[in-house]
Amino acid sequence: MTPLHHGSCHCGLVRFRVSGEPSGVVACTCSICRKKGYLHWIVPPERFELVSGADALTTYRFGTGVAQHHFCRSCGMHPFYVPRSDPDKIDVNVRCLDDVDLTTIEIGTFDGQSWEESIQGHLPWRELFAAKPLREASVVATEVLTGEDGPEYGRTAEETTR
Repeated sequence: MTPLHHGSCHCGLVRFRVSGEPSGVVACTCSICRKKGYLHWIVPPERFELVSGADALTTYRFGTGVAQHHFCRSCGMHPFYVPRSDPDKIDVNVRCLDDVDLTTIEIGTFDGQSWEESIQGHLPWRELFAAKPLREASVVATEVLTGEDGPEYGRTAEETTR
């Protein structure tokens, strides 16, 4: 049985679930990740569910604008986002998972200060998705997909328009 982890922002307005065990977790050295202390666990969108708080999310973009850095507008916590490296996936902040012992998780490092060079090298999380080739960012959701109940995670732009 696949484990199900629950997580949230600090104030609890934003709640989510993600299935699987954290693997391929990395700490990135780029300016934003270093300052946030983010521990990245990139998962396919079908393994992620935003349970509540879609209306409490605000999004910050910079640089190329591909990454969607979602954070709670109340407490400022960044529980997950859409990463520039894999815009067809969800990047969960392992530090925002409930009851996860960080001392039991192997954490790698990604040289985000040299992002353009590093993205061409060994990427631990990509090994997990080797059987599924990456789709072009234009085909998948690069913006928050809005449905009647707010942002929809776990669905691609293709699925939403069918």
